[in-house]
Amino acid sequence: MAGRALLLGGLLLPGVLLSEAARILTVSLVGGSHHLLMDQVSQILQDHHHNVIMLHQKGNSLITDFTEKETSYQVIPWFPPEDYNKRLKEYVDYFIEEALNGRHTFGKFLDFMKLLGLQCSHFLRRKDIMDILKNENFDLVIIENFDYCSFLVAEKLGKPFVSILSSSFGTIDFGLPCPLSYVPVFHSLLTDHMDFWGRVKNFLMFFNFSRKQWQIQSSYDNAIKEHFPEGSRPVLSNLLKKAELWFVNSDFAFDFARPLLPNTVYVGGLMARPVKPVPQEFENFIAKFGDSGFVLVALGSLVNLYQSQEVLREMNDAFAHLSQGVIWKCNPSHWPKDVKLAANVKIVDWLPQNDLLAHPHIRLFVTHGGMNSIMEAIQHGVPMIGIPVFGEQAENLIRVEAKKFGVSIQLKQVKAETLALKMKQVIEDKRWRGQRAMIERWPSRPRKSSPRPPTPLKDSDCSAWPGGPQASKGLAECFELWMTITTEPLISKNL
Repeated sequence: MAGRALLLGGLLLPGVLLSEAARILTVSLVGGSHHLLMDQVSQILQDHHHNVIMLHQKGNSLITDFTEKETSYQVIPWFPPEDYNKRLKEYVDYFIEEALNGRHTFGKFLDFMKLLGLQCSHFLRRKDIMDILKNENFDLVIIENFDYCSFLVAEKLGKPFVSILSSSFGTIDFGLPCPLSYVPVFHSLLTDHMDFWGRVKNFLMFFNFSRKQWQIQSSYDNAIKEHFPEGSRPVLSNLLKKAELWFVNSDFAFDFARPLLPNTVYVGGLMARPVKPVPQEFENFIAKFGDSGFVLVALGSLVNLYQSQEVLREMNDAFAHLSQGVIWKCNPSHWPKDVKLAANVKIVDWLPQNDLLAHPHIRLFVTHGGMNSIMEAIQHGVPMIGIPVFGEQAENLIRVEAKKFGVSIQLKQVKAETLALKMKQVIEDKRWRGQRAMIERWPSRPRKSSPRPPTPLKDSDCSAWPGGPQASKGLAECFELWMTITTEPLISKNL
């Protein structure tokens, strides 16, 4: 109840900011897009004159194209045991192999979570780092939900915490009401429109999901027993409900309708950035195809298709059937020598995804279905073809299809003819062109994180509605204000 009251109190304060800076810890124990999200949150709070320190796990060898950048906030690094990255890569390779064969094994995923639980024990043994964190005497801790160790760090420090849900709802149970007649259970692959048998399936999946949640949380039992004294050991399921606030990296326009509690806030599109000019090398390539435009292909930081040359070859052959150019994030140094690159394809190991999605000549986005990529595509009104690999990506793409933002195809079904046909259908379908026109006409509408502007924002640029005089206000600025007014009551309580 304290979290709800504090949130409501924050919403009733019309943008009043604290005059005294707070000390805030952000915890990033997972790499890739999870870290990028926490980096953005840390930067927002630092820009609002708080003193931010990030606890950051480094040495992740999976993200080969990830480069460190200078930050305005302080970073406390932590390097996991030497064999951790090797075992982590083995699990990710296995998950991709399973996706290629159309299988998903929960047992292997449970082993992966046990590895995270083991890593958590290693980290909590680092008395030097834990002492540094305790001595900083933080006012607030902001964590990301994927690795439950973040919750244990906040509990160990005895500080109030805010949790970021990096995906859509369903991947974790943190106490929201869940009417099974219209709220689909995670991995059910259902929408909010279910017939009788769909509801029966959803009902049964709920018990299966609850059992799996218990098994996953049990992966951290040894860490809890080792680092918390008997009699005061936290129960993870209760710890999740202890969060003062939950920021959800989704949007009401993307997600299915469901009941929310007052301490739950949509912040979808947090990673949105102001659009920059596309580098000249990309402009030169795009210009070759004139009004036909181009297709952008980016399958995330963890997906390595080189372990399946068959899929890579099928995708390359599919792209060759298009009249559009194709910009494909795919490391040229790893391209198989026996596969001839299609004439209309440009492969690069890095690309400015947000800027390319905003380009007027883009026609389609081929994505793995990660939430950050989906939010960027929706923001710019670009239709999608999703190829889910693991995690919540299939669930995300169910929503993409249900909301008419695009279509999806399973990795095992990626054949040149099938993929080429789907791409042509989406590119030529007038529905998608209409969606882009709507975005251009009402630039503020898809960038809102709630169906109606909250009270403290009513006099700000963030209240701009379709066609309003201040409709050009960007999502990032709006979220910065929202982050400030919803977290500062929590901070002020502890100053």
